[in-house]
Amino acid sequence: MGAELLVPAAVAPIVDSVLAHVLFALKHEGTNLGVLSHALRHVASTDLEAEMCSQPNSRFVRVASYLWEHYNQEHLSDPPKISGPYVDVYDPKLYFPGDEVRDPRWRVRFNGVGSLDYCVTIRRTQAIQALQEIDIFAEMEAFIAEVGQGMLDRALAWAYLSETESSFEIEREAPSAAKAERFVQLLHHAHDGRELSEEYLVELQQSVVTNPLDQAVSYRTEQNWLRNQMRGPLGVTYVPPSPDHVDDLMEAFNQFCNHPPAQLDPLFVASIASFGFVFIHPFMDGNGRLSRFLFHHALCRSGRLAKGFLLPVSIAIKRNEVDYLATLQTFSKPARDLWHVRQAGDNDFTFQPQTNADIYRYWDATPIVEFGLRMAKEALEHDLQKETQFLGGYDRVLRMINEQFDVRNTILPTLINGCYEQEGRISKRLRKKYEHLVQPEAYDWIESCVKEVFFAKDDEG
Repeated sequence: MGAELLVPAAVAPIVDSVLAHVLFALKHEGTNLGVLSHALRHVASTDLEAEMCSQPNSRFVRVASYLWEHYNQEHLSDPPKISGPYVDVYDPKLYFPGDEVRDPRWRVRFNGVGSLDYCVTIRRTQAIQALQEIDIFAEMEAFIAEVGQGMLDRALAWAYLSETESSFEIEREAPSAAKAERFVQLLHHAHDGRELSEEYLVELQQSVVTNPLDQAVSYRTEQNWLRNQMRGPLGVTYVPPSPDHVDDLMEAFNQFCNHPPAQLDPLFVASIASFGFVFIHPFMDGNGRLSRFLFHHALCRSGRLAKGFLLPVSIAIKRNEVDYLATLQTFSKPARDLWHVRQAGDNDFTFQPQTNADIYRYWDATPIVEFGLRMAKEALEHDLQKETQFLGGYDRVLRMINEQFDVRNTILPTLINGCYEQEGRISKRLRKKYEHLVQPEAYDWIESCVKEVFFAKDDEG
């Protein structure tokens, strides 16, 4: 009813028993390690041992016991004889599973996406199931075979540059030519396949941050935060983990990225790597650009991406920036609520966490994976294919013009592109700029060719 969940009294858990609520949640609400890792630390061993003796074959008691030992770093009394089969921590009918790790003592299979050091949850939603039916990698292979190497090289040259520009635009920055070139080279190095480590990530950070004062030599040792234009604590929109936890979290995160679950879709892994990195925010600057690089890095390490190929996901993200922000906020808003922030000066705050760092270790990646799949699909089907179609049309226009007029090769591309951007019209500015170098009737012919090749269907419509 409204915001309330009403539970029949006959099945409701005992109000003052944390264990009763844990077992009720496991049974009716699924597996949420972010909650369980906290709650089970408040369960007395004697309570769980008593429950275990009364229900030794209960799936939920066994899972709770298995997790309790991990989070409390203690051993419960040896369980009574368990006669039932192995049970899963995550129900594979409800969640996408990871690799299985069996615990013979409790006859429990840990099958989360990751490990108990770093694990995300991916629910089997209709949206993700539908997107998974599209084999993006098969479409990539078909695209490569169809366009031919020459056209592919031109399309990818555009993709690398446009991916760079869009990645900077997301952060409201216009990169210099030198900055853009460095990021393009960085994207090419995604195919090197190096494992993530602090040393490697520091190298990457130094390559995307040009200010030597902001270049890192290690993971951050200061608290950082994100903010908007509002004053005081209300302006703090996200607080990453405290520096005391960054090393441990990044070690677990890197382990996940370097050895992801074997059966997990590489696009799932890429989405988790990209967003998971920015949630930890291990550097004081450059995290956003590196997070988008890690999307490509994960796909390259999967072996499913052709050498040199690039999905320009940042272009798709820039076009869907509102959705991108909303997807980030599925994690950042609840995480921000778990910090008490006070202003100590003009741009100085104190941060008091209301919980531990497990919120950055266990998180729901469902909306992130869905968004990542959509952006990968758009990047291929909309951006790369659209650019390839443009290049094919451009070549046709070029041939048509050269058959009628002799326009300098240094000028003609500018006129064609300018005419295309104005939907079949050459601006007065361009006409005046080249009036002593281009015949007046050539301008009209260029407009006619561009309209015929690119806008004929629009005119018919």
